[in-house]
Amino acid sequence: MIYPHFLKENAVVGISAPSAGVGHKIESFDNSLTVLRSQGWKVWETEHVRVDDIRGGDARQRARELMGLFLHDSVDAVFAAAGGDFLCEILPYIDWELIAKNPKWLMGASDPTGILYPITTICDMATLYGSNGGSFDSTVLTEDGSTCLPEYLGNMLRFLKGDLPVQVSSEKYLGEDIFELGDGPLEYTNPTVYKASCPSLHERGRCIGGCIDVLKDLIGTRFDATADFIRRYEHDGFIWYFDNFALSSAALYRTFLQMRYAGWITPGTTRCILVGRTMFQREESGMTYDDAVRTAFPDIPVVWDMDIGHTVPHFSMINGAMLDADWDGKTARLAFELS
Repeated sequence: MIYPHFLKENAVVGISAPSAGVGHKIESFDNSLTVLRSQGWKVWETEHVRVDDIRGGDARQRARELMGLFLHDSVDAVFAAAGGDFLCEILPYIDWELIAKNPKWLMGASDPTGILYPITTICDMATLYGSNGGSFDSTVLTEDGSTCLPEYLGNMLRFLKGDLPVQVSSEKYLGEDIFELGDGPLEYTNPTVYKASCPSLHERGRCIGGCIDVLKDLIGTRFDATADFIRRYEHDGFIWYFDNFALSSAALYRTFLQMRYAGWITPGTTRCILVGRTMFQREESGMTYDDAVRTAFPDIPVVWDMDIGHTVPHFSMINGAMLDADWDGKTARLAFELS
């Protein structure tokens, strides 16, 4: 597994828009860049990042700008500007060999799963899931009434610097739609309650996953190198994680089955499965989300409603790294190791 160099003082962060542009949220995007610059990093944006559109340019433009950041010697890491819906359009225009020969951390969340996952499985290069370049504009209230960066975002900044903190499950989470919040600080009001198919869990394996709404569209395509990835690291075993943005309970269940049928998830190689809270829930066909998870994986340990994905706070995940996942029935701890 290739682990790119971490970011030091005066590092250059390259931001492109492989999915959507950020023209509809310029102020919050600029606030996020201010936080990145406060780390001592310089920011370099590609031409179409600030496009006010569901696509940050046409497919060839987006692919070209992303690859240009990997190719440019002065850029130290590459961030996706935002999520969206149409990153998959750029995949035919990606030069995977170019990216593999120029390893850099690629960070993204949600729709950028469509490029993070293939880079890890095709190029054998670790990638970071959990935040986009425009994600660092949130604050939380402190006890003295001031505001600061939420711990989960601070953790991602630490990951980018090579400090890999042990992440612990939250006590409360944000119960509102983060996309509809105003400019005020985040307030966590909902008690965090994880669910599990086992009383406790202590597993180690190679971490892989992302937004399942996106992963399902890769299954069986020419960009699906999962079988090769599994053969390469079969001796390590795998810990799969899934961020469900909006799949209904029945669609989630069918997608889990499809992954099993495609050989992605098998009891022989999968150590456990970690599933995040669903952002936009819709239960159908008489199936609950609990039913979907339990029915799909009666033979593999699963913990769900975790701090993974679109709800906040959420964990930062390293695709391709070794992960120690511990769950004692109340508290979860995730510890990554670059080996």
